[in-house]
Amino acid sequence: MIYGLITAFRNLLFDLKVLPVEKFDVPVISVGNLSAGGTGKTPHVEYLIRLLSEVFKVSTLSRGYGRKTSGFIAASDQDNAASIGDEPMQYHKKFNNIGVFVDEHRRRGIRNLLIADPATQVVLLDDAFQHRYVKPGLSILLTDYHKLYCNDYLMPSGTLREYNKGARRADIIIVTKSPRVLSPIDRRRIVTDLRPSTHQKVYFSYIRYGDIVSLWNKSCQRKSGEKYNTIVLFAGIANIYPLQDQLKRECIELIIYQFPDHHQYTSKDLDQIKRNFDDLYSRNKLLITTEKDAMRLLNPDLVGLASKMPVHYLPIEIDFHGNDKEAFNDQILTYVERNQ
Repeated sequence: MIYGLITAFRNLLFDLKVLPVEKFDVPVISVGNLSAGGTGKTPHVEYLIRLLSEVFKVSTLSRGYGRKTSGFIAASDQDNAASIGDEPMQYHKKFNNIGVFVDEHRRRGIRNLLIADPATQVVLLDDAFQHRYVKPGLSILLTDYHKLYCNDYLMPSGTLREYNKGARRADIIIVTKSPRVLSPIDRRRIVTDLRPSTHQKVYFSYIRYGDIVSLWNKSCQRKSGEKYNTIVLFAGIANIYPLQDQLKRECIELIIYQFPDHHQYTSKDLDQIKRNFDDLYSRNKLLITTEKDAMRLLNPDLVGLASKMPVHYLPIEIDFHGNDKEAFNDQILTYVERNQ
């Protein structure tokens, strides 16, 4: 109740315009959630990057959660997860045609971003649903299919950062991590539970996994269709269950070492993981992590030890069900085109 009162009072101050809200001329798209992580923000931001960067000059702005620096930073090849955060590092490594920036103060970040890269035509705000000092032109709210915000509770009883009525601020609601096969009945039930406002569009996305990739550019020694005897998974993300379910199909035995979300690995962590993996009595085994966790292993103080480990990761992308893909793409592109 205390936490709810604090967040409700803060939102009221923004609604009454007691706290300042700034709107920018450049199109700004915010991607966030009501819960404390685990809804799949990173692959959805990457989807927007792929969609928009074919037509527009895209820049991303993140807080840079978990970094050991502060203030405004434009990502460069000299940066790593310790200096800019794991998600921005992932964007920087995967997309060479966008600007990647971090700043814990979003208004200052956008101002500096537009000075550093004045060609920017659209700004993607990562994890910014509660950062109300900036008024985005389009606000996207994500909610996990298996844990809808309408069925969740405020922290610490649940995972919500604010009351679920805050969802009204969103223009788009995306139900993430839905099954590959989604029945019309299930879809209608969820939309009914979410009770969207008339101005809100609801879309359903699902995860698509890519091929297993070596962090050190070494090929996976496995014949097509062959299962691993043992897969060792270590990860520091909020919700591991989709990856866990996927890897169970790839092996006979799955061993999991789970760390807190955004965990900053230590040499002791890696040494223990390596020792446990090496002690496994199996030749047909695999050491794997998430793409986000892999970015943290590239930090200068860890890369020496990590390079001695046969680490792989499983890339993920998202896609939309049925007509949702065309409708979502059209809504995003139309907004950006009309607001140049």
